[in-house]
Amino acid sequence: MPTQTFFNLPETKRQAFIQAAIEEFADNDYANASITRIVARVGIAKGSVYQYFQDKQDLYLYLLDLAAQEKLALLRDARPPDPGMSIFAYLRWLLSTGAQFQLVHPRLAQVAYRALYGDIPFHDETLVRMKAAAYAYIGQLVEQGLARGDIAPDIDPELAVFVIHSLSMELGNFILKRQGIDPAALGQGHMHMFDTPEIARIFDQLVRVLEQGLGNRTT
Repeated sequence: MPTQTFFNLPETKRQAFIQAAIEEFADNDYANASITRIVARVGIAKGSVYQYFQDKQDLYLYLLDLAAQEKLALLRDARPPDPGMSIFAYLRWLLSTGAQFQLVHPRLAQVAYRALYGDIPFHDETLVRMKAAAYAYIGQLVEQGLARGDIAPDIDPELAVFVIHSLSMELGNFILKRQGIDPAALGQGHMHMFDTPEIARIFDQLVRVLEQGLGNRTT
């Protein structure tokens, strides 16, 4: 994680460095991403980076945390069309809204996609970090769904979180295989391939499966 030295930087200088790092990791896989090119973009000494971060991996993991934070912020700030919608209708809305992340933060989204589908030496650690925030968020939704009576009262909350989280995490892989999309294309900026009527149907059917399996049929 960043050192206090990094956070002590003037806001403009800190943001310039972050943006340069995002551009570098969005344009290149982890092995070919270069700290030298990052510092050249912002005109600082290479040694400065190691006053901000422990190493290249530390910087990369920070960007993934940043991507997770920005996506959650997008979801929090967006307003669902019906505040009283069921948890399952809300999940369907979340899938569509979450897909907008690539439009609001296209380069940061490319970094995240490279982490998910690329070849990095610490892939397992990356997945753990990317899953943590999503797991906590889904846990809150399940609690709300149980309180509202949308989820059957005899459903184990932890199991419900596991099911929703597992399906949502694997959804990207399923779509890639279903659409015949090369994961490498995501890192090249072709993420618009997720915005199609076929993908919308997949979202619809996924939520239907969840509602039929977890939904409260007594209401």
